[in-house]
Amino acid sequence: MARVLLVEDDPDIRTTVIRQLSEFGHSVRSAGTALTALREATRDPGDVIVLDLGLPDLDGSEALKMLRAVTRTPVIIATARDDEGEIIRLLHAGADDYLVKPYSSAHLAARIAAVLRRSGAGAAPTVLRVGGLEIDPRRRQATLDGGRLDLSRREFDLLAYLAARPGEVVTRRELLSEVWQLPYGDDQTIDVHLSWLRRKLGERASRPRYLHTVRGVGVRLMEPADTGPTEPSP
Repeated sequence: MARVLLVEDDPDIRTTVIRQLSEFGHSVRSAGTALTALREATRDPGDVIVLDLGLPDLDGSEALKMLRAVTRTPVIIATARDDEGEIIRLLHAGADDYLVKPYSSAHLAARIAAVLRRSGAGAAPTVLRVGGLEIDPRRRQATLDGGRLDLSRREFDLLAYLAARPGEVVTRRELLSEVWQLPYGDDQTIDVHLSWLRRKLGERASRPRYLHTVRGVGVRLMEPADTGPTEPSP
């Protein structure tokens, strides 16, 4: 699994790529502008950045220069521009690969794997571990203290997204965007899935072990302070 920062202004393309890369087991964050991407990369660039050139605030070539000033994370240019001279110029400017639209999800996933092999980042563990939780995004399996968790597709996606960011407060807006692939929505949707997930983890909102609500902000998944057994789910 790779942590991918997708920089793409088209919401339809962004949603499709997020879904497809998630199906390949990758954890994907997204940005619709160059400046948002720069802020995200400064905070946490992840393992690879997929960068579109046609951004609304800055041309992607300028965005590449700015990204290179703050991170050495591999950058794959993904764009409809297919001019050979520009491809060569951007590769010399710091891009690690160049992919011309339209492309298949398998093609992009293969390019990501190749870039990570070259950078050495591909050796990162594929199984996420937080306390007694183990989440395998490739096999879409999760266990708690060695016991298999029976999760729905959305519950698994939610748990895996949070487990990839242990201790980090993830906002509800980010969860709607990155897990549900929705630009907006009802917070009750998140609350319902968190409630189901808590029950399967053997905890309650009033006595959290892994899932901690930060009132007015979002939720974070943390390794429990105690080492005792979980409560049986009803």
